[in-house]
This record gives sequence, structure tokens and C-alpha cells, in this order.
Amino acid sequence: MLLVSPAARLLCAAAPDTSRGDQLLAEYFHRETAQLRDACLADIRTIDDWQSRKAEYRRQLFEMLGLDPLPERTDLQATITGRLEHPEFTVEKLHFQSRPGLYVTGNLYLPRQRDGRLPGMLYVCGHGRVVKDGVSLGNKTHYQHHGAWFARQGYVCLVIDTLQLGEIEGVHHGTYRHDRWWWLSRGYTPAGVEAWNCIRALDYLQSRPEVDAERLGVTGRSGGGAYSWWLSALDDRIRAAVPVAGITDLQNHVVDGAVEGHCDCMYMVNTYRWDYPQVAALNFPRPLLISNTDRDRIFPLDGVYRTYFHVRRLYELGQAGERVGLNITAGGHVDTQELQMHAIRWFDQHLRNEPRVIEKAAVKFFPPEELKVFAELPADQLNTVIDETFVPMAAVPPPPASQAAWQAQRDGWLRFLRERSFRGWPAEGQPLAVQPALSVEHDGLLLRAYDFQSQPAVPLRLYVLQRSGLARPELIVLQPLSQQDWTNWLASLPPRFAEALAAEQTTVAGNDEQGADGGQAARRADFAALPALLTKFPWGMAYVAPRGVGLTRWTADPKKQVQIRRRFYLLGQTWEGMQIWDIRRAMQVVRGLDGMQDVPLWLQAEGDLAVLSVYASLFEPPVKRLDLYHPPTSHRAGPAVLNVLRALDVPQAVALAAERSQVVLYGVDAADWRYVTDTAQALGWPQQQMRFRELPAKTP
Repeated sequence: MLLVSPAARLLCAAAPDTSRGDQLLAEYFHRETAQLRDACLADIRTIDDWQSRKAEYRRQLFEMLGLDPLPERTDLQATITGRLEHPEFTVEKLHFQSRPGLYVTGNLYLPRQRDGRLPGMLYVCGHGRVVKDGVSLGNKTHYQHHGAWFARQGYVCLVIDTLQLGEIEGVHHGTYRHDRWWWLSRGYTPAGVEAWNCIRALDYLQSRPEVDAERLGVTGRSGGGAYSWWLSALDDRIRAAVPVAGITDLQNHVVDGAVEGHCDCMYMVNTYRWDYPQVAALNFPRPLLISNTDRDRIFPLDGVYRTYFHVRRLYELGQAGERVGLNITAGGHVDTQELQMHAIRWFDQHLRNEPRVIEKAAVKFFPPEELKVFAELPADQLNTVIDETFVPMAAVPPPPASQAAWQAQRDGWLRFLRERSFRGWPAEGQPLAVQPALSVEHDGLLLRAYDFQSQPAVPLRLYVLQRSGLARPELIVLQPLSQQDWTNWLASLPPRFAEALAAEQTTVAGNDEQGADGGQAARRADFAALPALLTKFPWGMAYVAPRGVGLTRWTADPKKQVQIRRRFYLLGQTWEGMQIWDIRRAMQVVRGLDGMQDVPLWLQAEGDLAVLSVYASLFEPPVKRLDLYHPPTSHRAGPAVLNVLRALDVPQAVALAAERSQVVLYGVDAADWRYVTDTAQALGWPQQQMRFRELPAKTP
């Protein structure tokens, strides 16, 4: 029998009111962005400060691109598949492997008139898709006029395809379009692939006898502008750089919404919480021209200016102000010759030491299909699945051989989580600012609510339900609520409580998950049965809806939700990672309530929230017990936690929790949790530290 109280009828049939949650979220992003802006290079006051930190900054960027440790520089296997002739230059159609199976296709433009070695130019392409008869010809064909133009000006220019828009079409839009949120847990970004391909492209250019290896430059626009930044920041072989329409700051991306126009190749995994001027600063003291148009909607002018002035301060600090420039021309996000004219003049000045008048225009000379490299795509290509292997994933370790081995493993994992996964958490010890919100008694039950600050702009509410007159419960169970749980919980409350929670009711829509199948009927029945249970036993139940759920619920628009999650990512966080912080803060509130200081605390959660509760328990005093219902076995299919798969996965996190708290897993296959049971056995933990329980079969 389905137990749903009359309170369910109070649930709003219209769209949920998310105005409060949307406003709070906007304020949160504004605050967090300002914090990163103010911290950007704030510790650099002298050139000595910069010199002492530059190597570590560069190492951090390598790591945030998935390139630490740096992949092996394997044989490029460079192959020329054909040539095209023009009166002023030759085009070689070529491919190389930046690592085995990761193919890079490109066109090398060689001036016919050569007197000794010439400066080499790497042109990296933006998002210009060229397809004919269902076959991708590569974005190098879209940008061919740049390669030809550089060759006609006396440069050897290599134009390379990108991962997504090359002849072998990989994926850039993992989080943007394909729900690959596990990229965040893996620490993977296609920006790292593009950066590595560019580094290996320099290796190829330096191998060519026509190229002066000491005079290398890089340029490109849009996506190519971004890859120019990655390369010039990471590799000092670049002696001059002109990124075009490829950078702005977090204010534009996060607060102003430019992120919604960008794919994942534009972003590092922001583990160390940088703002983008810090990427640009790694060019110092080499010549750098920042180029943009004045009406570019995805690289807005105000953010470009802020980035330029931030970087110029460092150049001027190092007496190199003449080596950094800003070029702004009229127009939107378009490829214009005016932008590139200044690029060639900049390279002439810094790579040729001979400023010239540019007399020749940029022209596309070849039908795109003539520039195609492959007649048939290689069977051993990994481009289409490179996200599976590019960033190493931690192997499942064997059970610890000793207590000392376990302690070392445990301490290493916890250190990794603090430094690489949860670096975006606020400082410890901030005031909770707990305030009573309501107290209602009905039919032998007492419902109390407490407002508290998880962090600035994240006000949450904790609900405590227990038997009336119970001075001190024997135990209290804290349950974080998903939006489904929130809906089911509100629907299960007696009418008197539901009336007191009028604001809460507005966050639920009539078409919310309360009517869905997939086990929700059983969940609603569980919630509905709780009042009767609490009147019999001296227990307390506490509930918290972490950010994005309940009173802080934000827009339900699926596309907007994707971009919200990406904003967290740009700030060096994940939504789920910050919900872990919210659960921690709720635990602190419960333990601080009158009469609760010594009451045993349990955590109970289902699905992804079960995993988040495990992590929350690791960073607070131990709870008595964790009841985990249907937790996912891996972050590959579970919640996104930044970088976590580079060190551990869900079973290892559960093992960390089981050392200090009893863990009960419900509705799982015990074989999936073998690491936990083997570890418990190897270390001689009591049997009750890790148990499995079957759930009752569903009633037809």
C-alpha cells in the first residue's frame, strides 16, 4: 500500500519557484570568482618572487592539463603522404603520432625562396568544421590561408588539425554535450591533448632542416588562440606568441556567462584555482601580443583588457614592457585579416628582426579536399577514445600488507583529496551562524528547523524530527536529501508540518520525481513510515538539502544545469564536491545542538549522496555508522569529484570510512566491494565495521 499523506496535495502543480536558488547561486559565483581574481598573482611583488615561483606554476599547469607526469616523447612516426605546389610555396601533407595511436594531421607550408634556415610557425586551428560527403577534411583546410600567408612572408608554417575537428574526429564536448562528467573525476580535459599535440608539433618543426629551431612562434584564433596560450605557457621554445581571440578571465566566463559558448578544450582542470591571467603570465619575458576584436561575445573586450593589464604589470615589473602588446580591431568573433596583419608584424619584429610592410593578402589557394592527409583512416587510431587513456587512472591497490602500509596509503589518499579534490572548500572554522527557524508539534512528534551558513551565499536549513518530549535521543541519523528525496519527504509529512513548511512546498513541482518509478514508491513509503517509528523509539532524524536542492534549488532547465556544473568546474570545484562540504557543515550543526554533543551520529544516504556522505565523514570526527543505499561502485558512473580517479575510487573511499565508522551497504553486490572486505580482513577490523544487507523485495 502506498503511504502518501494529504500533504502531497499541497505540492505546487506549476513549475518550482527557483528564484531564490538562482539568486543565491549567482551571488556565490560572483564571490568565488572575485576571490580567485584577487588571489591571481597577488604574491608576486618583485621579479625575484616570480622567478622563485615560475617553475611550480608551470608544473601546476602541466598537472591541470593532465600532463604531469609528462608523457614519453615517443617516435613521432612522421609521414608525408603528398605534396601540393604553388609558385611561392610547397605544401606537404603529413601526419605524426604525438603518442602511439594519437594521430595529428597537418599541412606544412614551405617557402620556395629560402636563404638558410627560416623561422618556424605553428598555426593552431579554431573550430572551423570542414566536411565533404560525410568525410571530415580537418579544420586545417578551413585555416589554410594562414599557412599560405606565413609561407609567402618567409616562414615555415605548420598548420595542424585539432582533436575534434581533424580528419579523425575525437571529442571536445564531453561535459558540454555528452554528460561525460567523469572527465572531472579523471582529471581529463581535451585542452591537455591539444597542448601535448602542440608540444610534439614543435618537436617536428625542430626536426626539419628548413627551420631555425631557435626562432619558433605560435598563433591561432578562437580555439587555436586558446591552444596558443597553453603551448606558449608550457614551452619556452616559443620565442614569440600571438594568441588571437583565445583568452579572457573568470569574470567573463563564470559571472557573465561566456562559458556557455565554449567547449571543454578551452579549459584546464582548475585544481589550483587560477584565474586566466596566470596562464598568460607564464609567457614572461618572451614577446607576447594579445589580439582580439572589440565585439567578441565569447571573449568580451573588458575581460581581455583585464587580462592584458594584469600581465603587463609583470612585464613592467621585469623591465620588459615593450615585449607585451595589445591589438584590438573592430568586429565580432570572426577571422579577419586585420587581426592577422598585426600578428605577422609582431613576428617579423621578434623572430626576423626586420619590420616590413605587408603587401600580400591572405588567400585560400586549394580546394579543401586537396589538403586531406589520409586516403584511409588508420585502424590503430586512439583519437576517438583518447579520453579513456590520456590521463593515467589509479590502479586498484592490493590489500595492505601491514598496518604501517595501510597508514601510508590512507594518509596519502587523504592528502590527495585535500590538495587535489577539495582545494575549493572554504577555510575551516567559519561560523555556522545557526538560527532556529521553526518548531512545530503534531500528533506526538516535534519538528524543528535551523538555518545555518554552509559558506557565504550558501544558506541551508537543517530539519530535526523526533518524539515530542524526548529530551535527549539515543541516536540521531542525518540524511542528506536529493531532489527526489526532498519531494518524497515533503509529501510524507503530516498536514500540520506541511503547513509550517510553506516555503519548502514552493520548490516542488507537480511533475517532479514524486510520481516516477525506479524505486521511488518504496522511498516514499519509507519516509511515510518514519513518524510512526519515531513515536516508538527514542531516536532523532535530521535532514539537510545540500546546495541546489530544496530551498536553494536552482533552475530545472537541463541546458542551464549543464552550464552551472561547468561553472563550478571552472572555479576548481564540482557541484558534488561542494555538496560534500554542505554535509560536513550539517554534521557540525547537529553536533552543536543543545543536548546532542554526545549523542551518537549516523549518516544515511542513497545513490550518489551515499558516496558524498562517505567523503564528508572522512573530514569530521567519526560517525557511529554509515548506512549506504545503492551507492555507485565508481566515480565513472557516480558523482564528479575533481581528480579523484587519479588516486582512488569509491571502494577505497569506503575503506577509509570503514576504518573509523561502521559501514552498512544496502542493495549491492558484495563482489563489487571486495577491496573493502579484503582490507578489513587483512587489518583485522571487527566484523561489524563492514556489513551487507539485502533490501526487501518490491511488492508487485
